[in-house]
Amino acid sequence: MPPVGASRPGAPGRNRDTAILALLSFAMFTVSLDQYIVVVALPDIARDLGYSAHTLQSVISAYAVASAGFLLFGGRAADLLGRRRILATGLALYAAAALVGGLATVPGTLLAARAVQGLGGALVFPTTLALINVTFREGRPRNRALGLWGGAGAAGLVIGVLLGGLLTHAFGWEAVFLVNVVLAVPALLLAFVLIPADPPRDRTRSFDLPGALSVTLGVTLIVFALVQGPGFGWLSPGVLLSGVVGLLLLAVFALVERHSPDPLVPPRLLANPSLVTSVVIAFMFMATFGSVLYFLSLHFQQILGYDALETGIGFLIPTAVVVAGSTTAGQLVTRFGLRRTLLGALAVGVLGAVLLGIAVTHDGSYAELVPGLVALSAGDGIVFTGMFIAAGTGVADRDQGIASGIASTGSGMGAAVGLALLVLVQTAGLGGLTGEPLRDATAQGIGDALFAVAAGIALTFLVVLFRPEGRPASQPVAAPIPPCQGRRC
Repeated sequence: MPPVGASRPGAPGRNRDTAILALLSFAMFTVSLDQYIVVVALPDIARDLGYSAHTLQSVISAYAVASAGFLLFGGRAADLLGRRRILATGLALYAAAALVGGLATVPGTLLAARAVQGLGGALVFPTTLALINVTFREGRPRNRALGLWGGAGAAGLVIGVLLGGLLTHAFGWEAVFLVNVVLAVPALLLAFVLIPADPPRDRTRSFDLPGALSVTLGVTLIVFALVQGPGFGWLSPGVLLSGVVGLLLLAVFALVERHSPDPLVPPRLLANPSLVTSVVIAFMFMATFGSVLYFLSLHFQQILGYDALETGIGFLIPTAVVVAGSTTAGQLVTRFGLRRTLLGALAVGVLGAVLLGIAVTHDGSYAELVPGLVALSAGDGIVFTGMFIAAGTGVADRDQGIASGIASTGSGMGAAVGLALLVLVQTAGLGGLTGEPLRDATAQGIGDALFAVAAGIALTFLVVLFRPEGRPASQPVAAPIPPCQGRRC
């Protein structure tokens, strides 16, 4: 494969590569945005649509459950059915569901729209990553591209809260859904302009439908149990049944994979130490870094007394730092290596979480949060990009979609597990309290959750420190591909 941007017959040049990278980064930003854009709007949604305090969290969990459950499916579908086709399908679902959500007048319609948005995001996320990994050669070109893509994704998570506050304040909660239509539709149209058409499907490769159904349903049920456990009770029949059936379906998936001629998760990928480690890091990242946004939003509104607009503005500093960290991560990996870059970022992240835990008090100020916000956000941005660089290292082009799906499924599971456990830590001392004692205990609980985040990041540091080095000999950087597919198939 020639260097990116090199001229050759039939191959797009550097300008086309740059345009594709911009489009994929924008698509990643769009779907990342929606994970937290509704957080600040939740009180207004509850008032207008009649949600109770017990059911309001489902507006967030509906997206999280659907997204986590279908990520592996989306990655494999991209490999087998065509990456442009799956990207376009995901963006179309995402835009249509956002429109329905913005026009919803009853809770059921909104929840259905959020679930379909999660499905659309599950198709877009791994597909954008796979397209970048097959477009840019492993090493400096791919690291740089993933830095920009990762910056867009990490920024979307944080900007979602900022934009949600601004839109809710100016136009009402409906705007946090309708803005996704404005973003996704142009991306959908540009996908057909910029990304080459998919080659004919390789009929020698099967989709492994039994494996796809069992793992998708299994992960969906487990994530549902983890998300709903804190609210409904871990021993409630619905949560217990979902968890048990989910685990059984994952066991079925393992049996199906052992006997499938073309398994959903090829064994050669599980022999890739870089990919396996990236899954662990992705899980831990979303369980720790990824959960902080929820607790910061809680602190801004319930402790500092910010309204929706002020809460959004409070995320300006972490947004800027996350973007800077993510976009420079590729250069850092190229210069210092993946392990050193991740270790440095995780160490800074531990420091940031500890500083935030100390600064979060019932009588504290925003200024006291800034040192911790800066350190934690810097580590957040760098690790986000770094873990996806690891996910694509040593993976053949034909498997980039499923590899991306594996890593992103780890992040989705981590988000559900981490938030469920941290909410238990945060709410442990709130029973029976009201008024000022409740406010004081809430601040203390948020601080405890942030210290737990610091411990989780420290554990991730140890995982990276002792991760196996090297690429398995059986896993080439890029497997030979038919000439008709080109370098972007």
